[in-house]
Amino acid sequence: MAIEIHIGERVANVELLSIDGNKVQIQIDDKTYDVDISMIEHGVYSILHQNKSYNMELVKSSDDSKKYDVSTLYNTMGIEIVDVHRKYMKSRQKDDIDEGQEKIFTPMPGKVVKIPVKKGDKLEPGQTVIVVEAMKMQSEYKVKRECKIKDILVNEGDTVEGNQTLVVLE
Repeated sequence: MAIEIHIGERVANVELLSIDGNKVQIQIDDKTYDVDISMIEHGVYSILHQNKSYNMELVKSSDDSKKYDVSTLYNTMGIEIVDVHRKYMKSRQKDDIDEGQEKIFTPMPGKVVKIPVKKGDKLEPGQTVIVVEAMKMQSEYKVKRECKIKDILVNEGDTVEGNQTLVVLE
C-alpha cells in the first residue's frame, strides 16, 4: 500500500514492500531501504539502517487522526499521512475537463490503456478522450464542452507520471 507523507513543503511517496518480523523493506520516492524497526514502547521506535541506530517518537495530533508530531534526538516536526488510494478516488471526482481547462492529465502515475481520439478530432460533451490505468483501476477522462484535440502527447501503452499533460485541447 502506498501513502504520501507531507513534511512541511516536502511530499514523500512511501510504500511498504515487505515485512519479516522486525525487518522491513520500504520504498521512499524511488529509493529502497532495508531497515529493522522495533517499537520500544507505545509510540517510541528504534530504527536500524546500515548499522546506524535512530530513535523516533510518534505522537498523534489531537485535532486530526492523520497528523502526527515526530520527534528525533534533535528535531520535532509535524507530518500528515495521506492514503494515496483515498487521494486518487477524491481526485477522480474532479478529473473531467471543465469549461476553462485546456489540458488533460492524470493525478496519479499510471499506464495509458486507450486513446479513442486522434489529433484534429472535434469532440462533443461527454466524449472520452483517454483511458488511464492507475492502481489497478481504469479511469476514463471525458470532456464537458465542445472542443478539438490540439495534440496528443502520449501513446497507448506509455507509462505516465502524476500530473503529466496527456492531451492538449483547443
